[in-house]
Amino acid sequence: MHKTRLFIGLTLTLALSAQNGQKPSLRWFSQSVQGLVEQVSPAVVQVIAQGIGRNDESPTTRVRTERGGGSGVILDSDGYIVTNAHVVGASMHVQVLVAEKNAQKRFASILKPAGKLVDAEVVGIDRETDIAVLKIAASDLPALKLGSSDTLRQGELVFAAGSPFGLQNSITMGVVSSVARQVRQDDPMIYIQTDASINPGSSGGPLLNTEGEVVGISTFILSESGGNEGLGFAVPSDIVRNVYDQIRKQGYVRRGQVGVVVQTITPALASALDLPNEIGAIVADVVPNGPAAVAGIEVKDVILALNGKPIENARQFGVNIYQKADQIVTLDILRGGEKKSIRVAVTQRPKDPDHLISLIKRDQNVVPNLGVLAVDLDTAMPLMPSARKLNGAVVVGAIEDGAAAAAGLRAGDIIYEMNNRPVKSFRDLFDAAQNLKSGRRAVLQIERSGQFQFVEVSVD
Repeated sequence: MHKTRLFIGLTLTLALSAQNGQKPSLRWFSQSVQGLVEQVSPAVVQVIAQGIGRNDESPTTRVRTERGGGSGVILDSDGYIVTNAHVVGASMHVQVLVAEKNAQKRFASILKPAGKLVDAEVVGIDRETDIAVLKIAASDLPALKLGSSDTLRQGELVFAAGSPFGLQNSITMGVVSSVARQVRQDDPMIYIQTDASINPGSSGGPLLNTEGEVVGISTFILSESGGNEGLGFAVPSDIVRNVYDQIRKQGYVRRGQVGVVVQTITPALASALDLPNEIGAIVADVVPNGPAAVAGIEVKDVILALNGKPIENARQFGVNIYQKADQIVTLDILRGGEKKSIRVAVTQRPKDPDHLISLIKRDQNVVPNLGVLAVDLDTAMPLMPSARKLNGAVVVGAIEDGAAAAAGLRAGDIIYEMNNRPVKSFRDLFDAAQNLKSGRRAVLQIERSGQFQFVEVSVD
């Protein structure tokens, strides 16, 4: 029904705007959409991934082999592609189906060739925003421009491109239902909501404005049937840009923190705490000895602005702090009716060992007879706390039903020895495991949470 109303509205608007002697307005509108599709389609790709997925029900980081797919969009003519992190998973093998150059001109048939299947490298993954960056060995590719999601308005016409259910090069049309939808109350992420049809396989594809700019990356739907019900959500392009740039530069995303817990001011809070306004963010807790505590921030301070930008709620404060890692920011606060400006150092948020799974590069990181995925310690160092030694092999995950999983190895464990044999790298671990006969037990010396311990593993 909502699609019917949309097309009736378009018909009336275009008919009223038509001038004598011109082509029919609906034909003009149709040709405009066709032109847009021809412009953007070559830069939209299908992603096919075979790799490792996490078992979130397991108390340790257990993984399993998975095969999946989705969509993506080329943002750089040198082969950089953005898709969803959940499309890639922790893939050991990713391929991208790229449209053949000049296919529209070379082939007269309406059935164009599927394109060329090429291998892709996973440059980096950010699970919090569900964004992944891929790289293919190609140049002079058609690429789309990232627009500004901040300029989107409710009711604006948008297009979703991708490969729903594996149907390559599909495009649907709809409107922006909401420019900033917070799906979960405590989640700092916000999404663009649209009624443009998004289905399984559309994930990672671009949400486009009428200029052909990428204003979002289609990510998930809310549905009781499992198919499209007009509730699609996309990561806003302004968030995509930040994540994309950081992953290209350093392989992962840095997020800042100042050591405070803030809450959105509600009418009840404003009344009970005698606050002058019912909007803003109030400090509920200050971490002892954290940056905010050192700077003099106190519980019940009301944060009015960050670097001069007004703060209207807790989510807005969190999003802005995330982006300021290793910077000094100025917080304008209200305390007891008096306004103050306080400079606070923003530190990097502690590394999450779960993010180590993003370091997997295809089958290079598997030790089959141990059932473990691992990387060199120096490779993993940016994503984990300080280690007590300089060299070793870091566990990224234990393959479900494998020997390492049965022994309780988990992401972030650092292996230094196997049966008294030093392990200074993944290759050392791989070679040591290869020399063990099936059915033997291996004793690993590991570091976990800063403490050494021995772990017995039955070799498969």
